[in-house]
Amino acid sequence: MGDVVLECNNLYKKFGKKQIIKNVSTKLESGDILGFIGPNGAGKTTTIKLMLGLNKIDEGSVKINGYDIKKDFEKAIQRVGAIVENPDLYMYLSGYKNLQLIANLYKNIDKKRIDEVVKLVGLESRIHDKVSKYSLGMRQRLGIAQAILHEPNVLILDEPTNGLDPEGIKELRELIQKLAKEENMAVLISSHNLAELDNFCTKICIIKNGEVLETKDIKELKEETNKNDTLFKINDTSKILELFDTATILNNNEFKISATEQEISEIVKKLVKNNINVYSIKPEIITLEEAFLKKTGGNKIV
Repeated sequence: MGDVVLECNNLYKKFGKKQIIKNVSTKLESGDILGFIGPNGAGKTTTIKLMLGLNKIDEGSVKINGYDIKKDFEKAIQRVGAIVENPDLYMYLSGYKNLQLIANLYKNIDKKRIDEVVKLVGLESRIHDKVSKYSLGMRQRLGIAQAILHEPNVLILDEPTNGLDPEGIKELRELIQKLAKEENMAVLISSHNLAELDNFCTKICIIKNGEVLETKDIKELKEETNKNDTLFKINDTSKILELFDTATILNNNEFKISATEQEISEIVKKLVKNNINVYSIKPEIITLEEAFLKKTGGNKIV
Protein backbone atom coordinates (compact mmCIF):
# COMPACT_ATOMS: atom_id res chain seq x y z
CA MET A 1 0.00 0.00 0.00
CA GLY A 2 1.41 3.40 -1.02
CA ASP A 3 1.13 6.79 0.61
CA VAL A 4 -2.19 8.62 0.26
CA VAL A 5 -1.41 11.50 -2.12
CA LEU A 6 -4.92 12.71 -2.94
CA GLU A 7 -7.94 12.57 -0.67
CA CYS A 8 -11.48 13.90 -1.25
CA ASN A 9 -13.76 14.10 1.77
CA ASN A 10 -17.53 14.70 1.63
CA LEU A 11 -17.55 16.91 -1.47
CA TYR A 12 -20.72 18.80 -2.40
CA LYS A 13 -21.34 21.01 -5.43
CA LYS A 14 -24.44 22.80 -6.73
CA PHE A 15 -24.96 24.63 -10.00
CA GLY A 16 -27.95 26.90 -9.42
CA LYS A 17 -30.49 24.82 -7.55
CA LYS A 18 -29.24 21.51 -8.94
CA GLN A 19 -27.10 19.35 -6.65
CA ILE A 20 -24.42 17.87 -8.91
CA ILE A 21 -22.06 16.31 -6.36
CA LYS A 22 -23.26 14.81 -3.07
CA ASN A 23 -20.95 13.63 -0.31
CA VAL A 24 -18.21 12.34 -2.65
CA SER A 25 -15.23 10.79 -0.91
CA THR A 26 -12.33 8.88 -2.45
CA LYS A 27 -8.57 8.61 -2.17
CA LEU A 28 -5.57 7.91 -4.37
CA GLU A 29 -2.33 6.24 -3.28
CA SER A 30 1.09 6.40 -4.91
CA GLY A 31 1.41 3.76 -7.63
CA ASP A 32 -2.38 3.43 -7.96
CA ILE A 33 -4.16 3.60 -11.30
CA LEU A 34 -7.70 4.51 -10.24
CA GLY A 35 -10.45 4.23 -12.85
CA PHE A 36 -13.12 6.86 -12.18
CA ILE A 37 -16.26 5.58 -13.89
CA GLY A 38 -19.96 6.36 -14.13
CA PRO A 39 -22.79 7.03 -16.60
CA ASN A 40 -22.90 10.31 -18.53
CA GLY A 41 -23.89 13.13 -16.21
CA ALA A 42 -22.79 11.19 -13.11
CA GLY A 43 -20.46 14.02 -12.03
CA LYS A 44 -17.03 12.70 -13.07
CA THR A 45 -15.68 15.83 -14.74
CA THR A 46 -17.20 18.11 -12.09
CA THR A 47 -15.48 16.08 -9.35
CA ILE A 48 -12.17 16.26 -11.22
CA LYS A 49 -12.51 20.04 -11.53
CA LEU A 50 -13.17 20.26 -7.78
CA MET A 51 -10.04 18.19 -7.14
CA LEU A 52 -7.98 20.57 -9.26
CA GLY A 53 -9.45 23.77 -7.84
CA LEU A 54 -11.03 24.65 -11.20
CA ASN A 55 -14.51 24.78 -9.62
CA LYS A 56 -15.32 26.12 -6.17
CA ILE A 57 -16.11 23.49 -3.53
CA ASP A 58 -19.41 24.16 -1.72
CA GLU A 59 -18.72 21.74 1.13
CA GLY A 60 -16.02 19.20 1.92
CA SER A 61 -12.30 19.17 1.25
CA VAL A 62 -9.61 18.01 -1.16
CA LYS A 63 -6.10 17.38 0.11
CA ILE A 64 -3.18 16.73 -2.23
CA ASN A 65 0.12 15.69 -0.68
CA GLY A 66 -1.26 16.90 2.64
CA TYR A 67 -2.23 20.39 1.45
CA ASP A 68 -5.82 21.61 1.31
CA ILE A 69 -6.78 22.76 -2.21
CA LYS A 70 -8.91 25.63 -0.81
CA LYS A 71 -6.55 26.86 1.90
CA ASP A 72 -3.17 26.25 0.27
CA PHE A 73 -3.84 26.03 -3.46
CA GLU A 74 -0.30 26.60 -4.77
CA LYS A 75 1.31 23.98 -2.53
CA ALA A 76 -1.53 21.51 -3.15
CA ILE A 77 -1.34 21.80 -6.93
CA GLN A 78 2.43 22.06 -7.39
CA ARG A 79 2.97 18.28 -7.79
CA VAL A 80 -0.14 17.61 -9.88
CA GLY A 81 -0.29 17.04 -13.62
CA ALA A 82 -3.64 16.98 -15.43
CA ILE A 83 -5.42 16.87 -18.75
CA VAL A 84 -9.09 17.84 -18.51
CA GLU A 85 -10.95 16.97 -21.73
CA ASN A 86 -8.25 17.76 -24.37
CA PRO A 87 -4.59 18.83 -24.07
CA ASP A 88 -3.93 22.47 -25.02
CA LEU A 89 -1.38 22.39 -27.84
CA TYR A 90 -0.05 24.89 -30.37
CA MET A 91 -0.64 23.03 -33.61
CA TYR A 92 1.68 25.24 -35.71
CA LEU A 93 4.65 24.61 -33.42
CA SER A 94 6.73 21.47 -33.02
CA GLY A 95 6.18 19.12 -30.13
CA TYR A 96 9.49 20.24 -28.66
CA LYS A 97 8.55 23.93 -28.85
CA ASN A 98 5.28 23.13 -27.06
CA LEU A 99 7.23 21.51 -24.24
CA GLN A 100 9.65 24.45 -24.04
CA LEU A 101 6.72 26.84 -23.60
CA ILE A 102 5.38 24.77 -20.70
CA ALA A 103 8.87 24.46 -19.20
CA ASN A 104 9.09 28.27 -19.06
CA LEU A 105 6.16 28.31 -16.63
CA TYR A 106 8.18 26.39 -14.03
CA LYS A 107 11.52 26.79 -12.31
CA ASN A 108 14.42 24.42 -12.89
CA ILE A 109 13.09 22.51 -15.93
CA ASP A 110 16.11 22.17 -18.20
CA LYS A 111 16.77 20.54 -21.57
CA LYS A 112 17.75 17.30 -19.84
CA ARG A 113 14.30 17.02 -18.22
CA ILE A 114 12.53 17.78 -21.50
CA ASP A 115 14.55 15.05 -23.24
CA GLU A 116 13.75 12.61 -20.40
CA VAL A 117 10.02 13.24 -20.78
CA VAL A 118 10.14 12.97 -24.58
CA LYS A 119 11.75 9.54 -24.22
CA LEU A 120 9.29 8.52 -21.50
CA VAL A 121 6.28 9.18 -23.76
CA GLY A 122 7.96 7.65 -26.82
CA LEU A 123 8.05 10.70 -29.11
CA GLU A 124 11.81 10.90 -29.79
CA SER A 125 11.49 10.38 -33.55
CA ARG A 126 8.72 12.97 -34.07
CA ILE A 127 9.27 15.58 -31.35
CA HIS A 128 10.62 18.20 -33.80
CA ASP A 129 7.67 17.79 -36.23
CA LYS A 130 4.77 20.22 -36.12
CA VAL A 131 1.94 19.04 -33.87
CA SER A 132 -0.49 19.48 -36.79
CA LYS A 133 1.19 16.41 -38.35
CA TYR A 134 0.68 14.26 -35.23
CA SER A 135 -1.95 11.56 -34.90
CA LEU A 136 -4.50 11.97 -32.11
CA GLY A 137 -2.64 9.38 -30.04
CA MET A 138 0.63 11.29 -30.43
CA ARG A 139 -1.08 14.50 -29.34
CA GLN A 140 -2.38 12.76 -26.23
CA ARG A 141 1.13 11.53 -25.42
CA LEU A 142 2.49 15.05 -25.94
CA GLY A 143 -0.24 16.36 -23.64
CA ILE A 144 0.86 13.88 -20.97
CA ALA A 145 4.48 14.95 -21.55
CA GLN A 146 3.41 18.54 -20.79
CA ALA A 147 1.56 17.38 -17.69
CA ILE A 148 4.54 15.51 -16.22
CA LEU A 149 7.37 17.93 -17.09
CA HIS A 150 7.50 19.29 -13.54
CA GLU A 151 7.77 15.76 -12.07
CA PRO A 152 4.35 15.49 -10.41
CA ASN A 153 3.41 12.54 -8.23
CA VAL A 154 -0.29 12.82 -9.13
CA LEU A 155 -1.63 12.62 -12.69
CA ILE A 156 -5.31 13.24 -13.46
CA LEU A 157 -6.66 12.39 -16.92
CA ASP A 158 -10.25 13.10 -17.99
CA GLU A 159 -11.37 10.89 -20.91
CA PRO A 160 -7.87 10.53 -22.44
CA THR A 161 -8.88 7.69 -24.82
CA ASN A 162 -11.68 9.65 -26.56
CA GLY A 163 -11.31 9.34 -30.32
CA LEU A 164 -8.22 7.13 -30.16
CA ASP A 165 -7.84 4.10 -32.41
CA PRO A 166 -6.87 0.72 -30.86
CA GLU A 167 -3.15 1.37 -31.41
CA GLY A 168 -3.40 4.81 -29.77
CA ILE A 169 -5.26 3.32 -26.79
CA LYS A 170 -2.63 0.59 -26.41
CA GLU A 171 0.20 3.16 -26.45
CA LEU A 172 -1.58 5.31 -23.87
CA ARG A 173 -2.27 2.29 -21.63
CA GLU A 174 1.39 1.25 -21.70
CA LEU A 175 2.50 4.80 -20.93
CA ILE A 176 0.18 5.10 -17.92
CA GLN A 177 1.33 1.72 -16.58
CA LYS A 178 4.95 2.83 -17.01
CA LEU A 179 4.36 6.09 -15.13
CA ALA A 180 2.65 4.30 -12.24
CA LYS A 181 5.28 1.57 -11.99
CA GLU A 182 8.56 3.33 -12.80
CA GLU A 183 7.76 6.84 -11.51
CA ASN A 184 5.52 5.61 -8.64
CA MET A 185 2.97 8.14 -9.89
CA ALA A 186 -0.63 8.02 -8.69
CA VAL A 187 -2.97 8.17 -11.71
CA LEU A 188 -6.69 8.94 -11.72
CA ILE A 189 -8.27 8.27 -15.10
CA SER A 190 -11.87 8.98 -16.07
CA SER A 191 -13.06 7.04 -19.11
CA HIS A 192 -16.07 5.54 -20.86
CA ASN A 193 -13.90 2.70 -22.15
CA LEU A 194 -14.48 0.09 -19.44
CA ALA A 195 -12.93 -2.75 -21.44
CA GLU A 196 -9.71 -0.75 -21.63
CA LEU A 197 -9.72 0.28 -17.95
CA ASP A 198 -10.21 -3.40 -17.12
CA ASN A 199 -6.78 -4.06 -18.65
CA PHE A 200 -4.68 -1.77 -16.48
CA CYS A 201 -6.48 -0.10 -13.55
CA THR A 202 -5.65 -1.34 -10.06
CA LYS A 203 -8.70 0.24 -8.41
CA ILE A 204 -12.11 1.50 -9.46
CA CYS A 205 -14.31 4.30 -8.12
CA ILE A 206 -17.94 4.15 -9.33
CA ILE A 207 -20.01 7.34 -9.27
CA LYS A 208 -23.73 7.61 -10.07
CA ASN A 209 -26.01 10.66 -9.77
CA GLY A 210 -23.21 12.60 -8.09
CA GLU A 211 -22.59 10.00 -5.37
CA VAL A 212 -19.83 7.42 -4.99
CA LEU A 213 -21.28 3.90 -4.97
CA GLU A 214 -18.04 2.00 -4.47
CA THR A 215 -14.27 2.39 -4.35
CA LYS A 216 -12.50 -0.95 -4.50
CA ASP A 217 -9.58 -2.94 -5.77
CA ILE A 218 -10.71 -3.99 -9.28
CA LYS A 219 -10.12 -7.70 -8.63
CA GLU A 220 -12.08 -7.53 -5.37
CA LEU A 221 -14.97 -5.71 -7.07
CA LYS A 222 -15.27 -8.36 -9.79
CA GLU A 223 -15.04 -11.24 -7.32
CA GLU A 224 -17.68 -9.63 -5.10
CA THR A 225 -20.19 -9.27 -7.94
CA ASN A 226 -19.46 -12.66 -9.51
CA LYS A 227 -21.36 -14.80 -6.95
CA ASN A 228 -19.12 -17.86 -7.48
CA ASP A 229 -20.49 -18.72 -10.92
CA THR A 230 -18.75 -21.68 -12.54
CA LEU A 231 -18.68 -22.37 -16.30
CA PHE A 232 -19.18 -25.93 -17.55
CA LYS A 233 -18.41 -27.03 -21.10
CA ILE A 234 -20.21 -30.25 -22.02
CA ASN A 235 -21.39 -32.14 -25.10
CA ASP A 236 -25.10 -31.21 -24.81
CA THR A 237 -27.01 -28.73 -22.61
CA SER A 238 -30.54 -29.81 -23.59
CA LYS A 239 -31.17 -31.64 -20.27
CA ILE A 240 -29.34 -29.23 -17.95
CA LEU A 241 -32.37 -27.29 -16.68
CA GLU A 242 -34.10 -30.58 -15.80
CA LEU A 243 -31.07 -31.55 -13.70
CA PHE A 244 -30.17 -28.10 -12.26
CA ASP A 245 -33.01 -25.58 -12.21
CA THR A 246 -30.70 -22.70 -11.09
CA ALA A 247 -28.35 -23.11 -14.06
CA THR A 248 -28.08 -20.61 -16.92
CA ILE A 249 -27.73 -22.04 -20.43
CA LEU A 250 -25.20 -20.09 -22.50
CA ASN A 251 -25.26 -22.17 -25.71
CA ASN A 252 -25.53 -25.79 -26.87
CA ASN A 253 -22.32 -26.75 -25.09
CA GLU A 254 -21.98 -24.36 -22.14
CA PHE A 255 -23.88 -23.48 -18.99
CA LYS A 256 -23.04 -21.68 -15.75
CA ILE A 257 -24.20 -22.16 -12.19
CA SER A 258 -23.39 -20.70 -8.78
CA ALA A 259 -21.74 -23.44 -6.73
CA THR A 260 -19.21 -24.14 -3.98
CA GLU A 261 -16.28 -26.52 -4.52
CA GLN A 262 -18.20 -29.38 -2.87
CA GLU A 263 -21.29 -28.64 -4.98
CA ILE A 264 -19.16 -28.65 -8.17
CA SER A 265 -18.06 -32.19 -7.32
CA GLU A 266 -21.70 -33.28 -6.95
CA ILE A 267 -22.67 -31.55 -10.22
CA VAL A 268 -19.96 -33.46 -12.10
CA LYS A 269 -21.13 -36.76 -10.63
CA LYS A 270 -24.70 -36.01 -11.69
CA LEU A 271 -23.62 -35.06 -15.22
CA VAL A 272 -21.61 -38.26 -15.65
CA LYS A 273 -24.48 -40.34 -14.22
CA ASN A 274 -26.74 -38.86 -16.92
CA ASN A 275 -24.26 -39.73 -19.71
CA ILE A 276 -23.20 -36.11 -20.25
CA ASN A 277 -19.56 -35.62 -21.19
CA VAL A 278 -17.72 -32.89 -19.23
CA TYR A 279 -14.99 -31.16 -21.25
CA SER A 280 -13.97 -28.33 -18.94
CA ILE A 281 -14.86 -26.57 -15.68
CA LYS A 282 -13.63 -23.10 -14.78
CA PRO A 283 -14.68 -20.10 -12.68
CA GLU A 284 -16.48 -17.40 -14.62
CA ILE A 285 -14.33 -14.28 -14.99
CA ILE A 286 -16.65 -11.32 -15.34
CA THR A 287 -15.63 -8.09 -17.01
CA LEU A 288 -15.44 -4.68 -15.38
CA GLU A 289 -18.44 -3.63 -17.48
CA GLU A 290 -20.53 -6.52 -16.11
CA ALA A 291 -19.49 -5.67 -12.55
CA PHE A 292 -20.30 -2.00 -13.20
CA LEU A 293 -23.77 -2.80 -14.56
CA LYS A 294 -24.55 -4.92 -11.50
CA LYS A 295 -23.42 -2.14 -9.15
CA THR A 296 -25.34 0.61 -10.95
CA GLY A 297 -28.49 -1.41 -11.61
CA GLY A 298 -27.98 -1.51 -15.37
CA ASN A 299 -26.88 2.08 -16.01
CA LYS A 300 -24.70 1.85 -19.10
CA ILE A 301 -21.88 4.25 -19.79
CA VAL A 302 -22.82 6.06 -23.00
